[in-house]
Amino acid sequence: MSIPTRPLGKSGRETSVVGMGTWPIGGARYGTSDDKEALAALAAALDAGITLFDTAPSYGNGHAEELLGQAVKGRRDEALIVSKGGLVWDDASNVLGRDSSRDALERNLDQSLKRLQTDYLDVFMIHWPETERNFDEVAEALLSIKAAGKAKSIGVSNFTGDQLRTLQGLVDPEPLVVNQFSFSLLDSRWADLNFATCTELGIGVMAYGPLAHGILAGAITRDTVFDERDWRRSGMIFGQALLTPENRETNHQVVDELVALAAELGIKLPQLALAWVLHHEPVSVALVGARTAPEIADAVEAANVNLDAAAMARINEIAARVAGRSQEVLT
Repeated sequence: MSIPTRPLGKSGRETSVVGMGTWPIGGARYGTSDDKEALAALAAALDAGITLFDTAPSYGNGHAEELLGQAVKGRRDEALIVSKGGLVWDDASNVLGRDSSRDALERNLDQSLKRLQTDYLDVFMIHWPETERNFDEVAEALLSIKAAGKAKSIGVSNFTGDQLRTLQGLVDPEPLVVNQFSFSLLDSRWADLNFATCTELGIGVMAYGPLAHGILAGAITRDTVFDERDWRRSGMIFGQALLTPENRETNHQVVDELVALAAELGIKLPQLALAWVLHHEPVSVALVGARTAPEIADAVEAANVNLDAAAMARINEIAARVAGRSQEVLT
């Protein structure tokens, strides 16, 4: 079964509609991860035709990049590798702040390239906007990185529509090819702020968290107890109280209903959730943070699921009952 592709913004390149996110395999803030299984998952993704792999130096202090570098060795031409810069983190991969200075971005990128065992990225992105810094400097850094051949394309992550428009004006005529942000059945905050701007500017959307960081993967049950190093332990999922004690049971009931609907449609919950994200036209690629080869197999099957209007309406009706959803975005 082949994976459909879509244009990656104005990069002139196509991406598989499902990509692999590597934050979980970094081995920090998602609890422990098995490197052998992670490498098997990366190989399975490549073998299945997944072309886009998203990573960042803060994912396990570079460990996710190291694993990805091992996986694509000898297969570099099969992969679109995306990494990021602009964060400051500690030894436990806890984010301490942001630094989008030219020196920091270029230093981070050189370190990433070394870990990835490649001399270029397909896309280099600003991980989070540093609002205290003049965007002129950020634009200069991105253009310098592109001109040096260290990135074929440039983009951003977690930028609002206004920030996106400002930075695009500064790097013009070089296009920002993607804006990566959270988008799932449980989280449409960033989409509400960005879809119209991305469509207008021809910028592709790279959706992270399409499985709501495990909630829509079926990986979090009523009995799940999170590792003390797992960022989801607090119950707050990117600023939404989805798994806090007062909301958790309600949301498990919502998941139960979605599982039943997926079965009725002849698919699994992760496939339903991914197909819902891909139904939205501005989305170029949905990123799945898989740790095992079976999770990759489920994601690949989702790429060919088409939801009709009736199914979308039923999904939206069920999802509207989610408790703890917030409309405020993290900035």
